[in-house]
Amino acid sequence: MGIDELDGIDVMATDPYADGTGPGADAYSPIPELNLLKEFDDGLQGAGFSEGFEFYAYDWQDAGLVEWLGLSKLRDRDPERLRFLSDLIPFAQATGSGSFYTLWRCDDRADLATLPVVRWGDEGDLDVVACGLRDLFRLLALDSEWYLDADQVEEHCGGHEAYLAWLERTFGLTAPESPDPVTEAAEDAYGARFLRWLIPHMPEDIAESYREDLAALEAGR
Repeated sequence: MGIDELDGIDVMATDPYADGTGPGADAYSPIPELNLLKEFDDGLQGAGFSEGFEFYAYDWQDAGLVEWLGLSKLRDRDPERLRFLSDLIPFAQATGSGSFYTLWRCDDRADLATLPVVRWGDEGDLDVVACGLRDLFRLLALDSEWYLDADQVEEHCGGHEAYLAWLERTFGLTAPESPDPVTEAAEDAYGARFLRWLIPHMPEDIAESYREDLAALEAGR
């Protein structure tokens, strides 16, 4: 197959699956970028590199989505109504209190690393926080589960400095001074579109508050 590159990054040098053999049974996911991060995280041996972040099993459909959406009763009663969950790919915990990340299959693009990243909050907050995994990796470099500005973070995880070096070495990326340009770009590009897709799948008692969020997003355009 020869050398494969991601935006100028020599993946052969860093990705154990870039030799044409495919991810194989031992790969964390079918996404090279995510596999690279998982490999880095495993090498830290539990030290952690970003507050609150912890990998789940890739595409673990019981990661909390059914409960978060109030659809637990449908598991046995009407499982067909849960088929839409196949367009949501859980992959990591976002905060120590139970928030988590998914990718959203918003279309049929082949490059899953460019799918928008959604953060499902443990208190009901719901946000599209990144336009793709590389933007999320930059947010993780802030080492703050609530994306505080870099100069507001007082303590860092044990693997924080190693992560910053890895991020620049592997992708040529650095931590943003503020998360706002990253998160606002994601909200502008995908926020309203995501809610329009999701709301019809929600129970009515949950959907109402998100209709208000959708109206606010559409009014802000």
